[in-house]
Amino acid sequence: MNKSQVDHVVVPGTFDPVTLGHMDVILRARRLFPRVTVAVAASVGKRGSGPTFSLDQRTQMIREALVAEGCEDVAVEPFSGLLVEFCRVHGAGGVVKGLRAMTDFEYEMQQADLNSHLAPELESIFVMSSPEYGYVSSSIVREISSMGCDVSSLVPPNVNRRLMERFGSPS
Repeated sequence: MNKSQVDHVVVPGTFDPVTLGHMDVILRARRLFPRVTVAVAASVGKRGSGPTFSLDQRTQMIREALVAEGCEDVAVEPFSGLLVEFCRVHGAGGVVKGLRAMTDFEYEMQQADLNSHLAPELESIFVMSSPEYGYVSSSIVREISSMGCDVSSLVPPNVNRRLMERFGSPS
């Protein structure tokens, strides 16, 4: 693959659940690259108890949110295993990651270095979070929602409905 031209990128994550911050990164990647695939990681061992939503649920929530945005051309695929293998199988030349803070940068830089070691042909592309989403994370959304609080300003409407079904309506 020609490193000077990346025409297909992967936006990976656990997306438990997908937030407006995630959607911002996905939509920005779509504006920058002709082909985008969202890779939804199984992440079975995350936080010791596994994700709140199943892999199928998380994949479906992202698909629904993208359809609502008119972005049916963005592929959404579940995966387990190494991200670099997913990228090879799907013919992607780059990985797009959103960065909120320095802590994100340190972690993502380690991942990018490892990916570069495993797949030197794979480019790492970092997108700074939009200021309105810099504080949003899936874990914050889950915690606030589990306490019965409104998270509708942090997640797509379909995800808000799923959170209310899971944790109950906001007080």
